[in-house]
Amino acid sequence: MSAPTSDTILARMMSLHPKIIDLTLGRVHALLAALDHPERKLPPVIHIAGTNGKGSTQAMIRAGLEGAGKAVHAYTSPHLARFHERILLAGEHISEPALTDLLDRCYNANNGETITYFEITTIAGILAFSEVPADYTLLEVGLGGLLDATNVVDRPALTVITPVSIDHTQFLGETLPEIAREKAGIIKRGVPCVVGPQPDEALEVIETTAHRLGAPLLVYGQHWHVSEERDRLIYQDETGLLDLPLPTLIGAHQIQNAGIALAALRHLGFDDVTCEAAVTNAKWPARLQHLHQGPLIKAAGTAELWLDGGHNPAAGLALTEALMRLPKRPLHLICGMLNTKDVTGYMRPLAAITETLHAVSIPDEVNTLPAARTAQAATEVGMNAHEAGSVLTAVQTITKTAPNARILICGSLYLAGAVLRENG
Repeated sequence: MSAPTSDTILARMMSLHPKIIDLTLGRVHALLAALDHPERKLPPVIHIAGTNGKGSTQAMIRAGLEGAGKAVHAYTSPHLARFHERILLAGEHISEPALTDLLDRCYNANNGETITYFEITTIAGILAFSEVPADYTLLEVGLGGLLDATNVVDRPALTVITPVSIDHTQFLGETLPEIAREKAGIIKRGVPCVVGPQPDEALEVIETTAHRLGAPLLVYGQHWHVSEERDRLIYQDETGLLDLPLPTLIGAHQIQNAGIALAALRHLGFDDVTCEAAVTNAKWPARLQHLHQGPLIKAAGTAELWLDGGHNPAAGLALTEALMRLPKRPLHLICGMLNTKDVTGYMRPLAAITETLHAVSIPDEVNTLPAARTAQAATEVGMNAHEAGSVLTAVQTITKTAPNARILICGSLYLAGAVLRENG
């Protein structure tokens, strides 16, 4: 009988809890104890929460640390093409044998108890990080913060909160203060927290939480500033000014994310060279990613093909601004979204710059919004919308009449993952 693969064990883990999301930490602490508390044996942790920009900010912090010669673990979710992307061990995606071993150990230690897929796989990542030497561990929150499975480190080196906005209301609350309270749950007593640009309502909650816990804050607009001036990134804090190239990640929101990363690195004592590496070396797939290979590229011909996984109103605004920075071309969207998202809120800012939208259902995703409903939502915000049976069909349809189009596949990280798997 052949040994189980990571996919086999991951499939088993999906059956350990009837819900995909069930926010509580009791099950997590129980399994960590059964594994002899790997969360207490991690290299210094930087814990990152927020609604938008977590992944990009983490990527820039990692690029800076690696530019300074540091070995870095990183945990992120969801994955795009393969689960292995979630666990970066000292700069490399975890290997299949190592992942299979870790998942098997966690599954056996759990002993059939109820636990969600995200909880047990996050614990597998923490276990991996505890057993491989590195200088830093970057933990990206999955959902919220207070009750997220990553929120188990009592004394991180630093916490980070990127911009907070309305999203995941079914789990985190209906209002901005309620959501901010969940995000601020990662703040730890006495541990400094870098805070990105925030609405006043969210910032008030974060400041109140930090004050109660005696956690020093490094807040955008108060303790550090970042801006774009004459095609340069200008960052300033109490230690001085940095004049850097613009981030390789495109858009005004990436200027803000870069500022958060720079504030973190400067607080940790890193120099200007490290900071430049953070903005120039960072890569983050499915964040306005220009595709250059694969069957979709062949189908696109002379058209440009881009990919983005943003999926809420704030992401729609940021994406619109970033697209307007590119050399002018007719923009056509191929969009697939989940049925839990504010679809019209996401699409509304994009409507003004879009020629057509071709709606698709996300392949093999039970929570996909049907293409017909996505197209209907696009029509409601004034887009010229159509349905398509697949991304490939949409690309072929667009290029028949607009061979020099800029085609953006967008609306969901799950759609982005499907595209990367098929187009890798």
